[in-house]
Amino acid sequence: MEFTCVWRGEFENAEINELHAEAFEHRVLDDDWKHQVHTHSLGWVCARQGGELVGFVNVAWDGGVHAFLLDTMVSKRAGRRGIGTQLVAVAVAELRAAGCYEWLHVDFEDDLRTFYFEACGFTPTTAGLIRL
Repeated sequence: MEFTCVWRGEFENAEINELHAEAFEHRVLDDDWKHQVHTHSLGWVCARQGGELVGFVNVAWDGGVHAFLLDTMVSKRAGRRGIGTQLVAVAVAELRAAGCYEWLHVDFEDDLRTFYFEACGFTPTTAGLIRL
């Protein structure tokens, strides 16, 4: 079944909360994603298959030249079909079209190296992290 990816696509908080819980293996929360992305994000990409939200990625930014890929998620039943790669590709295309950003950053767990480096085209860099 085909899927579509839409920059700044419409979504309901409940469907993002369900997708996030599945993707990151936690209980379903009641977060206000609409408020969060409209307040803090440059944009986001929604993937739908037959009307169902099957993927999402958020693009935050620093207000300058750095954008940050957050919360890349694809439902398990729709996984392994290129949806995650397409979510990232749409985000990258939209950032380039805007013409005012230099870098798109992403961090991830080690098991996602192949996805981000090979499928999505990110370059390995040295970075640091402090658990808060």
